[in-house]
Amino acid sequence: MVRSGQKDFSASMPGQQSHAHHYVPQWYQRRFLLPGQSRYHYLDMNPDTIVREGISYRRNDRLHWSPARCFYKDDLYTLRFGPATTDVMERLFFGMVDRLGMSAVTEMAEFAGIGSLSGPDAFRNLPPYMGAQRFRTPRGLDEIKKISSWEDLTPFAEVYVSTQRFRLPAEFYQMRKMRSQLAPDDPNQILSVLMGVFQAYSTMWMEGVWEIVRARQSKTKFIVSDNPVTFYCRSMFPSDWLYPNDCNLKQIGTRTLFPLGLDSCLILTHLQLARNPQATPTEHRANARYYDQTVKHLGEIQFGRELDESDVVRINYILKKRATRYIAAAEKEWLYPERRVSTTDWRKLDDDWFLLPNLWSVSFTSEIVMGGDGWAWAMDEYGRHPGDPQFQNKKQHEIDWVLHEVSKREWAKKRVGKAVAQVDEFRHGKVGEALMRKYLQEEGLLPESAESEPKSEEDTTRVPPSEPPMQVT
Repeated sequence: MVRSGQKDFSASMPGQQSHAHHYVPQWYQRRFLLPGQSRYHYLDMNPDTIVREGISYRRNDRLHWSPARCFYKDDLYTLRFGPATTDVMERLFFGMVDRLGMSAVTEMAEFAGIGSLSGPDAFRNLPPYMGAQRFRTPRGLDEIKKISSWEDLTPFAEVYVSTQRFRLPAEFYQMRKMRSQLAPDDPNQILSVLMGVFQAYSTMWMEGVWEIVRARQSKTKFIVSDNPVTFYCRSMFPSDWLYPNDCNLKQIGTRTLFPLGLDSCLILTHLQLARNPQATPTEHRANARYYDQTVKHLGEIQFGRELDESDVVRINYILKKRATRYIAAAEKEWLYPERRVSTTDWRKLDDDWFLLPNLWSVSFTSEIVMGGDGWAWAMDEYGRHPGDPQFQNKKQHEIDWVLHEVSKREWAKKRVGKAVAQVDEFRHGKVGEALMRKYLQEEGLLPESAESEPKSEEDTTRVPPSEPPMQVT
């Protein structure tokens, strides 16, 4: 790691090769700065020990640095061809991914229904960007080195997934011919694999339940880590995993946390867990797979939930525990969530189900069918297509229905008095909220009142989207 005074962090001149490669892009880092702030607090959780003239000392663990000096490593993406080197990976591949990702993150951070998006690309470009961000870190590259033998990974440059296919610059297609000549641990081999697998998680992310939570009412805001796309599974403890291993996204209980800025965070939950939060977390979800074409209705994205201070601190605690070495925050005290978190017991962090979406607004669909002009396409809720022996598994569907109904009631009791998310009125309106209120009133947990009486489905779907986020009070 290059320290202050050792490098010129200014932008490279045209034709000049770059060497300081940011694995957490600077534009993303700036989203976590307060207005008017240009530097934030950067914490090294494992500072180097320096020995000089027989005297040893540790470097400072906390620094006050700008994004240009944080989350980077020299020549991380430099490709080597004999004695020659090139930064084409940094300039073209990540340049392309970042351009699309910056726009997607900016729009999705403010998501307030379908009408708040400029178009489908704002959503479509986010999963591939998240995949690239997940694998582009030093830890992600080391993970690729271990898992590049995945049996179901699609070969480089032959990827077609749920999101719009990324058209890679022509220079990268030449690397297909070169890969067979490289050793498995050759940096060029690892970088070329990265370009083939960066969309690996898109299918399972697309098929999950999306919720964008906010921290506008919390004094504490979200932090940045060197592992921004963070996996959390309550039964997989940080101490159980040796670097660079992590939870498996195929597991039912693995949630994805991705802060989008100071006061916005995306939480992705497998549908199977949303239907049954008591499911065994380490079992694989139905039809878990890395690559396949899939579809998502944007009206099902949940939004509008304001987290309280305890919730934000717990998310920051997870981000810090799953970070490799570095985190950063706009305020110094935010770097130490372990001092204020309600519990440090990994299994109990989500006992109140605060990471779960609003279960009353999770659609219980069984199939999506599209077609026209002589073509047809279908999949069930777990992405299985006609011809799959498990397609529309009626037994599983019936079991899921019962478990989902039980879970909705348990979730409502746990979340009484807390803000809950809503979905676009185009999709469900406030039908779920009305049914939840009715249930809590029947249980004596909410007072009976004319204002809280559930409306008809027609009335609830006409509530204007600008109405304040719904609360269970």
